[in-house]
Amino acid sequence: MTQTVKETKVERIYNFSAGPAVLPLEVLEQVQRDLLSYPGAGMSVMEMSHRSAPFEGIIHTAEADLRTLLNIPANYKVLYLQGGASLQFSMIPMNFLPAGAEASYIISGVWAQTAYKEALKLGKARVAASTESENFTRVPTQNEIQIDPQDAYAHFTSNNTIYGTQSLVEPEVGDVSLLCDASSDILSRPLDITKYAMLYGGAQKNAGIAGTTLVIVREDLLARVPKNLPSMLDYRLMAEKESLFNTPSAFAIYVNGLVVKWLLSIGGLPEIERRNQEKAALLYAAIDASGGFYRGHSQLTSRSLMNVTFRLPSEELEKKFVKESTAIGLDGLKGHRSVGGLRASIYNAFPKEGVEALVAFMKDFQAKNG
Repeated sequence: MTQTVKETKVERIYNFSAGPAVLPLEVLEQVQRDLLSYPGAGMSVMEMSHRSAPFEGIIHTAEADLRTLLNIPANYKVLYLQGGASLQFSMIPMNFLPAGAEASYIISGVWAQTAYKEALKLGKARVAASTESENFTRVPTQNEIQIDPQDAYAHFTSNNTIYGTQSLVEPEVGDVSLLCDASSDILSRPLDITKYAMLYGGAQKNAGIAGTTLVIVREDLLARVPKNLPSMLDYRLMAEKESLFNTPSAFAIYVNGLVVKWLLSIGGLPEIERRNQEKAALLYAAIDASGGFYRGHSQLTSRSLMNVTFRLPSEELEKKFVKESTAIGLDGLKGHRSVGGLRASIYNAFPKEGVEALVAFMKDFQAKNG
């Protein structure tokens, strides 16, 4: 079961991988055209100096387009950093958790736990709410979240890739600075950036390829950065140098810029949200209509639009499902070991036709094995 790229003989399978993930075909084709020689440069982006005029044009255009897409106010800095979201887990407390202060973490999955554990290595942190006792089948509700007005910041993860849960509204934290790891749903829906002191995420799921991490941070937060931090871990220095203190992940920034342009060209975040809701609705409807043959992991109120997790009646059937679906070009459906079962990651660029193909396979598989 493959998708054919127009005007070529290349066939592509449907890639349900949780990340790195599927890219828009238009972006891949643009990368292909530019690969040997970026227009006006006479060389590939992979070869050019990050101090050169062509690359400065690439990174500045990428930032300007991102600001337009997300309606980012002027008092926020946009950074393109390295180390993925995982490095931000350490950088955040190093930069924004003063000695004697405490930060709160809302725990909704493994990556939120990891961020919390990294903060504990560097200062005082506490759990503001957690659904670990329920195997993270949902995100914490507002009335479960305990925030101290004196907290240095409150941190949450907006989408939980492993468990297939998502926070579609921001937690209310009063005047406390709200920080969000949005690695697996960044650029998937409209957001009010002014609700956040910092929003960050690796690019490799919805915003491009692995190698660069988008960080959107309010300027007043940078005033907290202590002196004498290692240069590469200093948000204020990275902002002052406009992400060019050292050689950045130039090619990843270039691809991110193309993805942002693609999102703008199709109608921006409202349109991509509509598409994502439509795809997810098709898949959840198939699960719900199966009479229990397929069982979703996440509770109805927390279902993710990005990662759909589900189980079958037995592990043997799950293995058979993965083997047979992979054989016909539905790849990457094996669930994470923490949850088991199946996981269909249907990020921004994943085509609706791929979801329809999966739903058809699910119905056929149930008819033969139910």
